[in-house]
Amino acid sequence: MRMLNNILVSLLIVGGLNWLLVGIFGFDLIAFLFEGAIPTSYGIIYILVGVIVICSLSLFKKTND
Repeated sequence: MRMLNNILVSLLIVGGLNWLLVGIFGFDLIAFLFEGAIPTSYGIIYILVGVIVICSLSLFKKTND
């Protein structure tokens, strides 16, 4: 379970940094890294990051109880 939590936090950080870069510089890191990939794969990656955020919120609630 600890390894899963580490993966979730790592992907959450990457997602947060991506949105920071988009907000400040207009640079989408995910699109840059997966430039040659199928465009629908971007959507899958963004959905995955969103699910990770939801999972991380539940972990945050558990640690603060």
